[in-house]
Amino acid sequence: MAARAAARDWRLGRLAHRFDSAPPDRPGRPERPLLLPPQRMPRRGRGGSERARIAMVHALAHIEFVAIDLAFDLVARFGDDMPPDFVTDWLRVGADEAMHFALLARRLAELGSDYGALPAHDGLWEAAQETAHDVTARLAIVPMVLEARALDITPETVLRFRHFGDERTARMLERIVDDEIRHVAAGTKWFLWATNRVGADPQETYQMLVRRHFRGAVKPPFNDSARSQAGLTRDFYGPLAG
Repeated sequence: MAARAAARDWRLGRLAHRFDSAPPDRPGRPERPLLLPPQRMPRRGRGGSERARIAMVHALAHIEFVAIDLAFDLVARFGDDMPPDFVTDWLRVGADEAMHFALLARRLAELGSDYGALPAHDGLWEAAQETAHDVTARLAIVPMVLEARALDITPETVLRFRHFGDERTARMLERIVDDEIRHVAAGTKWFLWATNRVGADPQETYQMLVRRHFRGAVKPPFNDSARSQAGLTRDFYGPLAG
C-alpha cells in the first residue's frame, strides 16, 4: 500500500524531484520469512501437490516483494542524477510489483498459507548491493538479466500450473509476465539513455557489466519474442549465452 501510495503521490505532483537523504544499505524487512543463502534453500519439488504449489507461489511472492524494494531503491539511489521521467517509470514499476505481490499473497491465503510461512533466499538483494555504485550496472543486472530471466521461465511455469489444474494461478502469472515485459523495456530504455550519455557502446557495455557483476550464467532457453518486445535484442545477451 505504501509503494502504490508513493507512486500515486509522484504522479499527482505531491512529491518533488529532490533527494535529501541517502537510502539504507538494506530495506526494512518483516520478521518472516527467514532469509537463507540460495544454496541452503530447501528443494520445492516439481510435483503438482498442494504443498509444492504453495512453495512455488511463495517463492514468486518473495521475488515480487523484493522487486518493490529494487524499484524504489533504484529511484532513491540514482534518481537525483536522472531525469524526472526515470522516476516516473520506476515508481510505476514499484507499484506494479506491489500489485503482483498482493495478488500472490492473496493466492497463498486461498491455498491455506501466507507470505513468511516458508524460508526465502536473499539473492536478489545481493544483486542490488553489488550494483549500488552505478546506475548503468544496476539496470544491466536487475531488469536486463534478472527480470528478463523471468520472461524466459514464466511461460513454462504457467504451463505447469495449468497441467496440475490450477488455472487461477496460471492466469495470475500470465497477467504478471505482461507487466514484466514493460519492466524489462524500462530497464533497456534507461540503459540505452545512460550509455548514450557517455558515448559508450550499449551492447559491449552490457556484456562487460554482466560479466563483472552477475554471479551466475546467462543461459538459454531465451524467450526471444518477449525480450524483443522489451527492446532487449539478442545482440545484447547472445554473446553471453553458454
